[in-house]
Amino acid sequence: MPAAEPPQSTSSHMMKTTKRGRPFLKDTLDLFATLVVSLELTTNRQYFRTFPNSFTTDDAARNLASLKFSQSNRGPDPREPSRIVTTTTTTTFSMTRDMAKAMCQQFMDARLIENAADPGSNLFKERGVYVLTPKGLHVLERFMSKNGINGDHLAHVFSSQPICMKLLHLERRSVDDEIIVSHSAITALFRRFVGRSPNYPPEYMETMDDFQKYHERSKGVALMDVSEKATGKGSVVHKHCFAAVTALEWLCDFTSVIGREEAAEMAAQFVRFGLITLVSDKRKNNDSAIIFTVRGAAGGANSSISQHGEFRCTAKAIYRVTEEGRRLARWDMPDGARPSPNSSAANVSNAARTSEDHSLETTTAEGPAANDAKIHRRISMTEKMNANYEPDKKGAKESNTDRLKFIMEEPQLRALFREFLRSNFCEENLSFYLDVQDFKKSFSTTSSAIAANPPAARGKNTPGQLAMEKHHEALIQKAFVIYNTYLAPSSQSELNIDHGLRNELSGYLSDVIQSLTGKTFQGRVELEQANAFNATQLQTMIRLYERIQTHVFRLMATDSVPKFIKTPRFLALKVKLVEEDDGPLADFPLMNSTASTPSVPPGLSAGEEEVGGAYVTVSQRAAIQERAATTTTTTTTTTTTDR
Repeated sequence: MPAAEPPQSTSSHMMKTTKRGRPFLKDTLDLFATLVVSLELTTNRQYFRTFPNSFTTDDAARNLASLKFSQSNRGPDPREPSRIVTTTTTTTFSMTRDMAKAMCQQFMDARLIENAADPGSNLFKERGVYVLTPKGLHVLERFMSKNGINGDHLAHVFSSQPICMKLLHLERRSVDDEIIVSHSAITALFRRFVGRSPNYPPEYMETMDDFQKYHERSKGVALMDVSEKATGKGSVVHKHCFAAVTALEWLCDFTSVIGREEAAEMAAQFVRFGLITLVSDKRKNNDSAIIFTVRGAAGGANSSISQHGEFRCTAKAIYRVTEEGRRLARWDMPDGARPSPNSSAANVSNAARTSEDHSLETTTAEGPAANDAKIHRRISMTEKMNANYEPDKKGAKESNTDRLKFIMEEPQLRALFREFLRSNFCEENLSFYLDVQDFKKSFSTTSSAIAANPPAARGKNTPGQLAMEKHHEALIQKAFVIYNTYLAPSSQSELNIDHGLRNELSGYLSDVIQSLTGKTFQGRVELEQANAFNATQLQTMIRLYERIQTHVFRLMATDSVPKFIKTPRFLALKVKLVEEDDGPLADFPLMNSTASTPSVPPGLSAGEEEVGGAYVTVSQRAAIQERAATTTTTTTTTTTTDR
């Protein structure tokens, strides 16, 4: 078991807030996710209705009163690198009930939670029942993966509710947490806002389930045609219109804006850039209106950018997409087409890439064990998925390696690749590779969040120590589940690996078990034998697993990938991915939702001026949901046809 941790130094400070009085966005998201991990989301009842996977105001206030977040990191001892030491950091959040309610109001404003009984309500009430939104689940998934949190108690929540697939993050100033407004940021945001094509909701939308409705909304803000009487001309029909309130809700649901005020400022920037314009505001004279005005430098003589723009946040205000907005959105171009260098849309597009050209790309020299937090341009990667692609000065093996890396990172491709391997009776190669990746990540970092209202008794282990001990036991079990599943003689999914590697692993386990228990190693590891392993011995097993990983990766890259990329199902999915690359998300980096936010956001390098930009995180769980829904639909269609 891990050695007891030395006493930790303590410090106390107030949460950093902006000039508007709200916490910084990162702190808000981290505190939200920590709270949710500490809660037991159960079925609650209100107004004669029941709401599964929910929590109450009392639940949130009680946990936020004293919320402990512990994170333990393993690494080599600087004085003796062969030993593994564990460093545990525990952060305690303390707040009054009123402060806790105010914090939950911030979560509501950011569209991380919503009132279960009244989703349209924007107020966090004293007696309320609340559920997580799709955006909240996206943020939660990312936080849990980044911090190594065991989320078994939340699995039913992720599987039963829609999750935001792609969340657009706008870069912020480090000093005051304000969004950095630039050509690139507004271009990225507007293209995501209006989608690849005008999003007119289908007539049968009311008959859709929650997952289908959310998928339709995610395509872009819902548009409509508005007929208006014109003096002496009968009526005029304005196309591509949307309600002001609808725009604010969409921006809060699918981007990192922190509330309606910030969403209104971004919408006002759309007006300033000439991308949308007011059609009508039929409120009565005595009705109050909130109008957001933004100012900035005007564009050149032929530019649509003005010095100021205003956005009316009223229930009656209607806006429409302008011709300039259509050009920037590329609605009128065929799929995959790009504007000519001389067009105004191309000029804006080039401006949008100013931050992207400096984007960071994190790579490692380990080949198959590439960093999960790698930021990449999908447009270049989908080019590599072509069967006839040959990179400069590289052989076919290296191009297949690139393809396999991309398949691993793209959830839809990975799911399809797994099906292909299963049909060829070698699915265990991919399963082993991914299981070891998860095991390595869990070994390095683990975190826990609990509501610790009563003070811990003197002399007892701290929550961090208890969490680490429990985590160590889980790691041991996971390490030997991997061994017994893939590497033990005659195991159910035995890998076909190099004989020397197998003997080296078997010899190491034999020596350790002999020294720990005095018993002879019989080819399989029992739980009582495994429990005696320490962290240093586990790390040695990880090194052996990594070598087997490399062998398996090469095998898949050279044998399976060349066949997989020629299958009809892969070719069909590749077309879909290429269309997405040419869509509104093509001009800025994509990050996996399980990756941590880069220390320097994409588009910024240390020491450079903060120029603004955007990046997208992709939810793995949402991709699995979409894949499952697609498979179900395909199966149903096939069955009907056979009849």
